[in-house]
Amino acid sequence: MSEENKLLDTEEIVNNKIEYEAAMRKIREEVVKKFSEYRNTLNYMAADAPIEVLCLPAVIQSALLAHGALRIYDLFNCDFTKVKGLGVRRIGDLTACLDKFFSML
Repeated sequence: MSEENKLLDTEEIVNNKIEYEAAMRKIREEVVKKFSEYRNTLNYMAADAPIEVLCLPAVIQSALLAHGALRIYDLFNCDFTKVKGLGVRRIGDLTACLDKFFSML
């Protein structure tokens, strides 16, 4: 093989590798984007669950239900300090249960 043919073959291999890596980068970006969308969808689906799945103490659950929080997503924008029957300790217990629930997702 002549020196020129080797150079052309090497150049073609390099170009193929560059194209391959560009295609793989694009695929990786699409996969990451889709998984992010799936994660958000799953979080919203999980948040649609009733608050009973949090296994809260009866006092906390009753206070939340009386306040109108029936589903987990109702707790997202809820100011727990304005819920009658929840003090510092119970709010701490509630947030611990929420942390445990979302860490399982």
